[in-house]
Amino acid sequence: MRRAAAAARAPEQRPRSAAPLRAKRRARRGRAAGGRARGAAASLLLRRLARLRLAYGGDAAARKLALLRPLERAALGRAREVERLHEILCFLRAYPDDPPVLARVERMLERFARRRDLRRHRADLADTGIAGTVIHFPFFAETARWLARRWPGRLAIEWGSFEKSEQLEALLPHLVPFAETAGLDEYDYGTRGWVRLLKGPRTSDAAFVIQRLAALAAGDPLRETLHDRLDMPVLLSPGPDTPSRTRAKWPVARLAYQARPLVRARPDLRIEARRAPLAVRAAPPAEGRRLIALALEAMVTRSRDLDVFAYGDPRDVRLVDFGDGLQFACIGCRPERRLLLEAVYGFLTLRNGVPVGYVLNSALYRSAELAYNVFESFRGAEAAAIYAQVLAMTRALFGADAFTIFPYQLGAGNHEAIESGAWWFYQKLGFRPRDPGARRLMRRELARMAARPTHRSSHATLERLAEHNVYLHLGRERGDVIGLLPVARAGIAVSRALARRFGADRERAVRECRREAAALLGVRATRRWSAGERLAWERWAPLVTILPGVARWSAEERHAAIAVIRAKGGVRESDFVRGFDAHPKLRHAVRDLVTKTRE
Repeated sequence: MRRAAAAARAPEQRPRSAAPLRAKRRARRGRAAGGRARGAAASLLLRRLARLRLAYGGDAAARKLALLRPLERAALGRAREVERLHEILCFLRAYPDDPPVLARVERMLERFARRRDLRRHRADLADTGIAGTVIHFPFFAETARWLARRWPGRLAIEWGSFEKSEQLEALLPHLVPFAETAGLDEYDYGTRGWVRLLKGPRTSDAAFVIQRLAALAAGDPLRETLHDRLDMPVLLSPGPDTPSRTRAKWPVARLAYQARPLVRARPDLRIEARRAPLAVRAAPPAEGRRLIALALEAMVTRSRDLDVFAYGDPRDVRLVDFGDGLQFACIGCRPERRLLLEAVYGFLTLRNGVPVGYVLNSALYRSAELAYNVFESFRGAEAAAIYAQVLAMTRALFGADAFTIFPYQLGAGNHEAIESGAWWFYQKLGFRPRDPGARRLMRRELARMAARPTHRSSHATLERLAEHNVYLHLGRERGDVIGLLPVARAGIAVSRALARRFGADRERAVRECRREAAALLGVRATRRWSAGERLAWERWAPLVTILPGVARWSAEERHAAIAVIRAKGGVRESDFVRGFDAHPKLRHAVRDLVTKTRE
């Protein structure tokens, strides 16, 4: 500063040469690279950060921080690069090296919606789930209702891609009071014109249709069928609190920093699945509602929909903690949405509170069908290690010692699973097909890999392998597990019995079966039961009347069966699974019924 002032006061002014000007421009470019990186420089920084994404320990934290600083104010040139930076930040929020890295990541995510490059590429970043961008999706009924309740003004119908708008127009007279039907019968404003007229100035078109379908004078299943058949494309505009991946995080009391390399080794599932969680805590209903909302937001921002989250019961939510920042929000269904036999739960996988994936679990007969998904941004980290904890949790909550993977998860009709090599992921963890042809093909591929380590199964081979279930047994191999035991045939057996006895009068069938089942098991009154327990009893009564050998059960066995059926409609459906599996007579009676029923 003093030197510059002295030069300004010098009596003689010398002419400027080109060299100093070029030096100043280089200095300005250097400051820009260190402060606001642009174009090619920003792309280079991003590529370096991407290569460091899975690096931990040593100087990895310092190197990441050195790249994050200029990228915070960088101007990335392409939408793909903006999205890539966002997803790396989400990954580092779930797997932070240390407090300085996390602080920088949190600040960058908090300000991400205000980035200039995001605003410039906003249209190309639609459906990424980044804060400040729109989401297009034909949401299923319950998720659409949830969005309409919370953000009614942010929803809009995408009329240009609404292929079934004429079906909506045919429904409109059933969605409004009778006094409005005279105009609907006489004038042709078109579907969009009628919705604009009917919705009024303070309601969005999508919120109007969603809310009127939900209010239709019919049962929930029929209302939802009508909604879903419309396949109405909806646009969710961004707002300060609308669903986004950017803001998605559950508060945690203690963060786990990743100071060591990630656990990439393949776990021994037969050992790891027997380890108990550190803690299982039932969430109070208010907290349960917030966890269900977080799960729904994780789906919405990835253009997905999952019934078990949409119909989640706030009373049946638990947080399962495995330490090192790994938790699962275990979410059960509301009683009216439960299946007749299997218990379905959804697990939202949380790493330091960040949703990194989800699991769909169906349990019965000390077995579980599992659909495991790691969100794309978090793949390549600890998928196998987390999967081991999924099995451990399922064993702890449901008593499962046998696990089934159905074909879709392996790649049948699922291009993403084929591309990721999902079949070999499970095979290397110990899952095996029982189908003889699939086993022969597996052995042939293994022989090729042994002869040529670089061999990779073709897509056609993976599709053939994925045609059959694969199984893992912690104990002895058995046949009474989900995927082998045809539990759906219980419905066929009930249908044949009711059709034979009652024909079209299914209302009478329900009344008679309730009475007969009560006589068989010794139920005297249900007035003090909860609404869910009474519903479960009504649904189970036809099955009870056709179960083989019920009349010969002891009074204690009949009383225990009543408790099992009530648990199906109780607060926690996992209690039903435990009770069912602990009742040998009931378990065997259902098994005998379904194995002897023809399809």
